Amino acid sequence: MEFSSAVPIYVQLAEDLRRRILSGELGPGEKVMSTTEYAATYRINPATANKAFSLLVEEGILEKRRGIGMFVTAGAQAALRERGRATYLSETLAPALAAGRVLGLSPAEISTLVSTYWEENQ
Repeated sequence: MEFSSAVPIYVQLAEDLRRRILSGELGPGEKVMSTTEYAATYRINPATANKAFSLLVEEGILEKRRGIGMFVTAGAQAALRERGRATYLSETLAPALAAGRVLGLSPAEISTLVSTYWEENQ
């Protein structure tokens, strides 16, 4: 956690959990640390960890099992990938394609450039 960041700590914690789920580090049905464990690990207020968990429960990424803890939902990774793809398209790919159009690149040329870059940077 970057305590000096303008991004609230609970948002940073939620993003970290999303990243861990996307990477497969946390799988479906897997229990995540409790709010108390997160508070002790990151030296944050338990209410801050709870706020991050509540956000992820609201998104359907985590589920609370009363008396047991928080768990990754079965469809969490797929949901995060789908949302990431939509964000990638609107925030990254669309502006790049618009810039390519301004430069006079055809869809075929853009496709070739992307394929070449992909192969050279794996």
